[in-house]
Amino acid sequence: MLHIERSTQENRRPWRGRSGVVASLADLVDMRLAARRLAEPSDRAAAAGLAGPHRSRVCGRGMDFEEVRSYQPGDDVRSIDWSVTARTGRTHSKVYREERERPVWIYTDLGPSMRFGTRCAFKSVVAARAAALVAWSARRAGDRVGALVHSSGGMRLFKPRSQEESLFRVLGALARGTADSGDEPSATLNQCLARLCETVRSGSRLVLLSDFSGLDDGGREHLVRLARRAAVTCVLVYDAIEVEPPPSDRYRVSDGTNVLGIDTGRERWRREYCDRFLGRFIDLKTFCGKHRIGLVQLQTDDDPADALAETLAPRRRLA
Repeated sequence: MLHIERSTQENRRPWRGRSGVVASLADLVDMRLAARRLAEPSDRAAAAGLAGPHRSRVCGRGMDFEEVRSYQPGDDVRSIDWSVTARTGRTHSKVYREERERPVWIYTDLGPSMRFGTRCAFKSVVAARAAALVAWSARRAGDRVGALVHSSGGMRLFKPRSQEESLFRVLGALARGTADSGDEPSATLNQCLARLCETVRSGSRLVLLSDFSGLDDGGREHLVRLARRAAVTCVLVYDAIEVEPPPSDRYRVSDGTNVLGIDTGRERWRREYCDRFLGRFIDLKTFCGKHRIGLVQLQTDDDPADALAETLAPRRRLA
């Protein structure tokens, strides 16, 4: 059996929620409870320029006291610590750690290649549920949530907003996207990443959920650009049958029009079948490691909260 290494795989629980080929809005709203397991720490540094709940490396007049130091030209006179000044005979200032906002962007691939699955649900449904988990987790942390939902029905962009009404619009787009049934993608992964390059600002966090089957050299260039300005995590969504073929036998498969017979018992065919996915996985893992991009593996029968908790839990590395 081909083994794709997944950190703490033995600790992952199988998905026990609703299965299916379409994610309902109620299903995605229910992820709000599971998102409590994905709460991010409030002490991670952020670089965005708006006030928010995350501690920044910038010192200023924030909520968290940092230190008392000697007064420096340009310090706000309101920050002078008069008790220390009187005790030492030298002027001292209080320094606070300024808080900054970190927008969270979520890209969800719901295209034709994602409408497949043999365990619990389609890859598109699993991606939508995982996207909802990340969105609810970000909202609990006080972050604005933006999204790019890509399906056969089109590419929908939602700019980061903090209102719950905006979050529900994102969830609605995810639910409708899983129901889109067009055979041709409305845009390529490359085009979606290019759109994100135009939109995502420095200091943001970006989570990409896809099977990355359409990632080409142009898409990799866009990913590198995004990784230079944002904390990027790729979530590889895949089905177990993509990793290992079904048991040796003769199978009949159909696309609704044509019927084809497949013999899965030939050793060479099984080896080539496994190597095809393994090669794509290794290429993606090597690329992400080189450019400090997080990589999470999410199989269709995994509990999404367990898989994402490995990345979003406090004080853990991205990949």
